[in-house]
Parts: sequence; C-alpha cells; structure tokens
Amino acid sequence: MAENIRVLTHSSIRVQGDKVVYIDPFQMKETPKDADFIMATHDHFDHFSPDDIAKVSKKDSVLVIPRNMKDKVDLKELGVGRIVTVDPGKAYDIDGLKIETVPAYNKLKPFHPKSAGWVGYIVIMDEKRIYIAGDTDVTKEAKQVRCDIAMIPVGGTYTMDAVKAADLVNTIRPKVAIPTHYGTVVGKPGDADVFAGKVHQAVRVEIIKKY
Repeated sequence: MAENIRVLTHSSIRVQGDKVVYIDPFQMKETPKDADFIMATHDHFDHFSPDDIAKVSKKDSVLVIPRNMKDKVDLKELGVGRIVTVDPGKAYDIDGLKIETVPAYNKLKPFHPKSAGWVGYIVIMDEKRIYIAGDTDVTKEAKQVRCDIAMIPVGGTYTMDAVKAADLVNTIRPKVAIPTHYGTVVGKPGDADVFAGKVHQAVRVEIIKKY
C-alpha cells in the first residue's frame, strides 16, 4: 500500500486505492482533478488551501473537514460536490470509505489548541490502516493509534520534532513510517534522516521524495 502513497509537498498527501484521497493539498504543481475525497486536518494556510483544493477536486468530490471549519468553506469556490464535518475521536463511513479521527493538538505550544477540535485521520483502504497525524505533538491519543502505515510530522516548531516523532513511531509500531511536515514551510530536509535514524529497526522508514 505504501507504494500508492505520495507526499507531494510539506504535508500534502495523496493516497490511491479503489478511491483517490488527498489530505491537506498544498502547493500543487499539477491540476489532476481526480479526488474522490479531500480531507483537511485544520484551517492553517499550509493545510487548508482553497486554490489547491480546487486543483484536485471534481464535481462529486467529498470534502471532509473538522466541524469548526464549516463556516469557512464555500462549495463553489472549492469545486467539490459536498462537505462532511467530523469531530475528534470518532469513526465514520463516508460513501464506503472508512475513516477514524484522532485529536491533533499541541500540549505546551499555542499553535494547535486541543479546544479547536482539529484532527488527524486514519484512512482504512485495501485492508490497511493509514494514519495521517496532522499537526500534533506526541499525545496520549496518538500513542493509542493502531495502524499499518504512519505519516508523522517531524519538522518541529508547530509539531513534534524528528526525535519525538521517532519515539511515537516506536510506541505505536506501524509496519511503515513516513516523515512529513519538514523541509519547506518548517523544518530542514535532514529532519527525515534524523527521524529514520531513531526509529526502531522493526519499522520500515520510507522517505518519499517530494516533487
């Protein structure tokens, strides 16, 4: 399944199985308009970009957003068919796509308060559980995640850094771990290598090149 995942830039992710899912499309260099589902983790500019959502959306795309973002979106502007709102810590079946939401927040930093209701997603596709953590620190909820593939922010400042990200991965033990959220808006390109060096050898780290 990992071979069907692309980290496009920053935390912009594309997953393809029987459906095409984008999470936080940002700085898209193409206009594929092939999304069955588009998911936003929260409303910061590098995760919720109307221009980039419009590049991947088609007339029947479903946009999934945290509930508190509902008043900030416009169907026409985004070019999607409909919007579904979600809350943290829930499970959903949206047109046959099963997802779970994981609270995503900072514990001591002010950038992503828990009260905002922002989320990471577990996308269940081809019998694999793919965890896209969003902008978060290492939290009690993140430590309880069960997944086959974990896509974890490593750039620090607004999220956990590479060392703490590796600690989280060593706790939840997915089969594959993929670093995100580094080398562009925040974090250094070398953060991925630091992360890989700290992850337990039982977990395969895949550093997916950004285009």
